[in-house]
Amino acid sequence: MSEPLLPLREPLKPPADYPQSRVASHDEALSARRVEGLFLATGALQRGHFLLKSGRHGDRYLEKWALLQHPDAAAEVCALLAERALVVAQASAVEIDLVAGPTTGGVLLAYEIGRLLGVRGIFAEEVAGDAGAVRREFRRGFQIPPRARVLMVDDILTTGGSLQALLPPLLAAGAHPIAAAVVASRSPHMRSIEIPGRESIPLIAALTLDLPTYEASECPLCAAGEPIGAPGSSGR
Repeated sequence: MSEPLLPLREPLKPPADYPQSRVASHDEALSARRVEGLFLATGALQRGHFLLKSGRHGDRYLEKWALLQHPDAAAEVCALLAERALVVAQASAVEIDLVAGPTTGGVLLAYEIGRLLGVRGIFAEEVAGDAGAVRREFRRGFQIPPRARVLMVDDILTTGGSLQALLPPLLAAGAHPIAAAVVASRSPHMRSIEIPGRESIPLIAALTLDLPTYEASECPLCAAGEPIGAPGSSGR
């Protein structure tokens, strides 16, 4: 009789000087160390010469899928973001009605954080508009009720462009974005998402890293002749 197949389990082990188990979400410094430890344990924090989705260059890259492929790690980070989002909502005396993210990483995050909050999770896709311009749309029958209070979510924030692209379809539907939550932010100076003519939206990041980026014309790695790669879906 053949033995039953057992799943191959690879427990995540952050470096020894990082928290080895989940910590309280209200302890921002310690929980950030925990998330950084998970990035290191999964190889999600990489060094090299990278062409980022924003078009800028960097010497370090956060490969979110190296982390998000581990359900336990993804669920832990989503729980952290959900708890922080609830604090923001309660401070404004509102409830969260809907979670929305952009493809692709935002899909997983929207559904898990929506599940934790007991609300729907939906996603917006890129579509080609007039003259080849690209915009985001909520398709596939997704409905956004007027005045719905929306938590926007995304994986890695560099310039905030993916979150900004969610705003036009949300605002056109009459929704009220109340906060934005990301797994990691590469822009420590960015504390909110700005909406012209409206109040800014608080930004929640499970991890914030100061990872400098450069225009191609100013990139020191390019000047040094270092070969560049386009990681993620745009390249390797």
